[in-house]
Amino acid sequence: MLLDGRTAVVMGAASGVGLVTARRFAEEGARVVCADIDAAGAKEAVRVIEAAGGTAAAAECDVSREEDVAAAIAKAVERFGRLDVVFNNVGIPTPRLGASLEEHTVEDFDRLVAVNLRGVFLGCKHAVLQFKRQGGGGVILNTGSVAGLVAWGGSVYGGTKGGVHQLTRAVAIEGAPFGIRANAICPAGMPFTNFMAAGGLAGSEEAVARVGANHPLGRPITAEDCAEAAVYLVSDRAANISGVLLPVDGGYVAR
Repeated sequence: MLLDGRTAVVMGAASGVGLVTARRFAEEGARVVCADIDAAGAKEAVRVIEAAGGTAAAAECDVSREEDVAAAIAKAVERFGRLDVVFNNVGIPTPRLGASLEEHTVEDFDRLVAVNLRGVFLGCKHAVLQFKRQGGGGVILNTGSVAGLVAWGGSVYGGTKGGVHQLTRAVAIEGAPFGIRANAICPAGMPFTNFMAAGGLAGSEEAVARVGANHPLGRPITAEDCAEAAVYLVSDRAANISGVLLPVDGGYVAR
């Protein structure tokens, strides 16, 4: 029960990494606010957590809208009395698989920045505001990407994730005097992503094989891999770890 008695907000909790992580947080004793732009999906995530004996609440949240992010965090405080963890698990891919820099429109760029970077900024901002109001510190975890560490996965997408990484480190330094930690997980290829969906391959054996072949360990990255890293980083076992960009990548960036 690494998170016993703590309250966590998980953005993007209706599916994928967000859903699996919300479930794992609840299994470790956390009370979880499942936030997602998909309101029905957020409610289903709550149902799954409660059916397993956990405690959760749903919040409809478009992470590009400040009022939505502030409301999701306020709901955690109103429902459970305080805030301990915010997992800014947000990100959308480039809208056209394999698009080069010059093929992106201004609208593509604005949308990627609005969700991938502004969404994390807003989650960090309102987490810090609440942590300072209540005192006692807190933990922020962001979803970055190996695409923000190396040139992989699309130029504009990678640029937004690089921004997430730098924002994470800056929040870690600014928050340190207040007991606020901030880290990011940086996944590599996942066979169930929108990138694979765009090619009609999501979840297929071909997708698993193709994605796994990119990693030295030979396996694709799963939502469970990311969730286990997330549990560790937001727990007291990582009490002296802050400002870290943790690749969950099967050795990809070590090559």
